[in-house]
Amino acid sequence: MEFVLKEENGFSYIDEGEGEVLLLLHGLMGALSNWDKVIEEFRSEYRVIIPILPIYDLPLITTGVKSLAKFVHKFVTYKGLTDVTLLGNSLGGHVALIYVLSHPAVVRSMVLTGSSGLYENAFGGSFPRRGSRDFIKEKVEYTFYDPTIATDELVDDVFRIINDRHSVIRILAMAKSAIRHNMKKDLHKIEVPVSLIWGRDDKITPPEVAVEFKEELPDAELHWIDKCGHAPMMEQPEEFNKILKRFLERIRV
Repeated sequence: MEFVLKEENGFSYIDEGEGEVLLLLHGLMGALSNWDKVIEEFRSEYRVIIPILPIYDLPLITTGVKSLAKFVHKFVTYKGLTDVTLLGNSLGGHVALIYVLSHPAVVRSMVLTGSSGLYENAFGGSFPRRGSRDFIKEKVEYTFYDPTIATDELVDDVFRIINDRHSVIRILAMAKSAIRHNMKKDLHKIEVPVSLIWGRDDKITPPEVAVEFKEELPDAELHWIDKCGHAPMMEQPEEFNKILKRFLERIRV
C-alpha cells in the first residue's frame, strides 16, 4: 500500500490516522515500507507517524545514535506531539531508548523489536563488501528467518546504499556509534511500560538480548514470535500486530 510522504520544515514523514500517537522508528537500512502492515492495522484507531531518520545526511563528525535521538526530539517538538508510544526496530529501538531517557515526559510507552542497544551482530559479523550483489543478498537474507522476504527490490536497495561511498561511510559510523553506546547501565532508569516483541530466530540481536532487556527494564513484557528473524513487523505482521494491539489496550486502562 502506498502512503503519502509529507515534506515539511526539513522533515520527511508519513502521518496516517488520528488519535493517540504511535511514533515508528526504522533501522539502519530499514525502509518506511517495513511498517506497512502496522500502518494499515492501526491507522483507524491511532495516529501513526514515521519520520525518515537522517542516517545518510548528518555530518560525518556527528553521525551517531545520540544525533538521531536529538533529531527525533526536534521532530516531536515541531509536530507538538505528546503522550507518544515509541516503536523502534533495530537501530530505531536504540534511538527510542536514548530518547525516552532524555524526554520521559513525552513518552507514554515503548515497543522494541530486534532493538540494538545491548548487542548486535550487524552484517553477520563481516564488513559490507561493496560490488558483490551476491554477498549483499546473502547478508539481507541473514536478517530474516525466511530468506524469500529478501526480495530483489530489497536487495537492490541495500546494494545501492552500500555502493554509495557517502552512505556506506555513515552506515559504518552509525554502527560503531551503536556498539559504543551500550545502554545496559541506563535501562533501570526507564520507567515507562515496554513491550519486547522478538523473533525467536533473530540472528542480528539474538534471543538472549531480548532476555537481558527484560531483566534490566523495570516494567517490561517479552513476547516471542516463532519462525521469525530480525524484523517481526515484516516477517510475521499478523502476530506482531496482535501482540502490539494487546499491549496498547492494556496500557490504555
